[in-house]
Amino acid sequence: MAKPSSNKLAAKEREKLVTDSRKKQVAPDPLSAENLRKMGLRIGIPVLLGWAFAIWVGGWILPAIMGVITLALIGITIWAVRYAQRSRAVVNILQNADTPEGRKEALEKLNSNFKKDDTAAIFARAQLEMQEDPRKALATLEQINLVKVMAPVADEARAQRAMIHLILGETDEAKELVDKIDLGRHSEVKSRATLTAIVGEAFARSGEAKRAVDLLEKFDLSDAAFEDLKPQLLRAKAFAYAWANNTKQMRKVLQDLKAMNVQYLMGFVTRKKHPGGVSPRGVHPMLEKEAYDMVMKSGMVQRRVEMRR
Repeated sequence: MAKPSSNKLAAKEREKLVTDSRKKQVAPDPLSAENLRKMGLRIGIPVLLGWAFAIWVGGWILPAIMGVITLALIGITIWAVRYAQRSRAVVNILQNADTPEGRKEALEKLNSNFKKDDTAAIFARAQLEMQEDPRKALATLEQINLVKVMAPVADEARAQRAMIHLILGETDEAKELVDKIDLGRHSEVKSRATLTAIVGEAFARSGEAKRAVDLLEKFDLSDAAFEDLKPQLLRAKAFAYAWANNTKQMRKVLQDLKAMNVQYLMGFVTRKKHPGGVSPRGVHPMLEKEAYDMVMKSGMVQRRVEMRR
């Protein structure tokens, strides 16, 4: 039986990645009472202790320093709250963008309701555009000035651009971007895991498989915190183990993906090959063979043929 079209598989892969990204956006509410309480404790307690120490020591130097620090923190807090409000507004727009008409309407709202340099809106536009034209999404993300935005935002932009390059089979471009991502400055667990999945896949597919394995094995996928990120992390692990020649672990990861949804294996199946047996998207020959065999044995392709008939 002939393999499914690589173009159709790439389109399905893009759609799945975009859907996963949107799901991650709607989960947390940055302005929830719990998040506001945590932010208040992280900022308020150190400031109070600093003022108590300044008053206890006396004089005017320490109170003056604390005054400057307090004003700076107030400014940062106001910026953070406004950014969170804009992000929540963007998420609300994306929630109804599940159809071509919905995506068109969402793009119109993003273009009219937000400034052109609003990073939250840029990320959202790129997510919507990626389903139709990944090159256009890439151009949109390139509008973010990586020098001017805050470092964590710059890392997110690099990661999203790298993900598109990986989908397009441009591993060198992806590797160049992820090399500049500092995972150490991302303390939020899910955000760090998402970035690690992209960084790990880029490393694995560009000749640094051991480095990818070391990064990805730090995450315990049995932890409920990673439940919605397991497909991405397992996908990256499959690439990492394949290029590290760890066939046993690679097969186990593919079995885990198959158990979740056999559709996840389709992203490893291609048609055209470069000389030497490496596919245009950097899929290891053994990885593709194992994934293809599992898909065929699952009967998924046969069921589709029967449904069409």
